[in-house]
Amino acid sequence: MKRGTTLFLKMAVILIGIPVLALCIFWLPGFVNYLPYPIIIGVYATAVSFYFALYQALKLLSYIDRNKAFSDLSVDALKNIKYSAVAISAIYAVLVPFLFPIADADDAPGLIGFPLIIIFGSMVIAVFAAVLEKLLKEAIDIKSENDLTV
Repeated sequence: MKRGTTLFLKMAVILIGIPVLALCIFWLPGFVNYLPYPIIIGVYATAVSFYFALYQALKLLSYIDRNKAFSDLSVDALKNIKYSAVAISAIYAVLVPFLFPIADADDAPGLIGFPLIIIFGSMVIAVFAAVLEKLLKEAIDIKSENDLTV
């Protein structure tokens, strides 16, 4: 059962990454002439951070498959996911001032709302990963303490 569940989660992670890759390859280059370069660079930097987090999630799932879920490797993977989510939030926080003139010229206030949603969503993921990291670290400490006691 566990192996099937992680296989499903691995497929879900891969399926999440495919549309982002398609957007970065096919859709985003069409806007190079219309958007300022800091926005284009920021979106590609976000994609790199996003794929690093997906890779860390795949590593975490492989640790679960190998019964190494309660190890320092899993804690490191969660820490890297947390840092990637914080990096995405920081990138979009930097991009908001570049989007403001575009939104003002087009009279589109919703253009400022989308980066705020991404910032909020990635910060929720960062907090969730930090909580899981702390819980996992405490569980590892308790397990090692129990191993020493017996």
